[in-house]
Amino acid sequence: MLQTVWVSSPRSWALQESRSHRQGKKRCWKCRLVRTIIRHPCRRHAPKRSRRERMLRKIQICLCFCFVSGILYEISLLSSGVFSYLPMAQHYLTPEQVLNLGKSIIFLETTERLEPPPLVSCSVESAARIYQDRPIILFMRGLTNETALDMNTSYAAFSLLSSMKNVFIFPLQMETVFQETPLLQWYNQVVPEQEKNWVHVSSDASRLALIWKYGGIYMDTDVISIRPIPQQSFLAAQKSRFSSNGIFGFPARHKFIWDCMENFVLKYNGNIWGNQGPFLMTRMLKTLCNLTDFKGTEDHSCQNISFLNPQRFYPIPYPAWSRYYQVWDKSPSFNHSYALHLWNFMNRNRKVVVAGSNTLAEKLYKTYCPSTYEDLIQNAKHRDLPGPEDVE
Repeated sequence: MLQTVWVSSPRSWALQESRSHRQGKKRCWKCRLVRTIIRHPCRRHAPKRSRRERMLRKIQICLCFCFVSGILYEISLLSSGVFSYLPMAQHYLTPEQVLNLGKSIIFLETTERLEPPPLVSCSVESAARIYQDRPIILFMRGLTNETALDMNTSYAAFSLLSSMKNVFIFPLQMETVFQETPLLQWYNQVVPEQEKNWVHVSSDASRLALIWKYGGIYMDTDVISIRPIPQQSFLAAQKSRFSSNGIFGFPARHKFIWDCMENFVLKYNGNIWGNQGPFLMTRMLKTLCNLTDFKGTEDHSCQNISFLNPQRFYPIPYPAWSRYYQVWDKSPSFNHSYALHLWNFMNRNRKVVVAGSNTLAEKLYKTYCPSTYEDLIQNAKHRDLPGPEDVE
């Protein structure tokens, strides 16, 4: 059983009704409850009851109140109803409880760092805003069951993400994730310290296991969501005849993902970057489909799997990745895209979004992750403030 360490917010993440509608429903509920439980004549006009009858009446009222409270609590745990949860100190949610609700958007952080950088924060925030009716889960390798993080943590990104009503952050426990999959035997035999690309390989494996077990959409932490993805079973083409594994989605227990996990183990070679990632997805797709070049902005489909056009997620290809950090005379509309992959792996010089730079990336932050962008501005202001040693 996976254990949760930290749940992001004590508020509901279901779609909220309008305030007036809620207030009206609340008043009607109270009226019905009063009529149901306390439906008896006014004490002044009713004949006096015996002490025993009065005691029975009180017991009935208490039992009715407990019954109604129990019903309301059960309703609050249903995914299709008003899903709400108590603050962390009073109620814990395990990853299974959230994942079993279905249609999760899953992010992975397989390094040991605990403070998500701005691009990771932007990716999670943008998904939370675009998919407001779905749980957004960030699994972090650096978290442990002893790590206590809440809304008042010194880690600014945790505080920021905790304000998002549908964001959850859990520890990534790989051995538990790989249970009941072909990947468990591989994980028990591999020696991480001897692996050249362990951060990437472990991420490749974890995303396959999580999507196979629970279904949903996996996204890399450098993907900014801009509109909902309509397909349920899909792979993202990085270019013609080549699949990415940075974004994909399937229902739980899908055979394609199971076959990918088996091939992951059978053809494992951790020394070749991407062999367990995009190359794996591509060779498995080729066993099902006769891949052809994309023409225009159409998508391909094979065996009920949508192979989405590169324009959907990769309108700027990886050789031109730095254009995200440049100023454009006219910013692209990305009308054919669902999300944008910012190619952080290629960003070896660690280009970042700078407030006021007017780059394409800065405009994306402003539009799709405004809280992250505001935090970026505040941090820049704090850095520019003179320290005690600068004041005469």
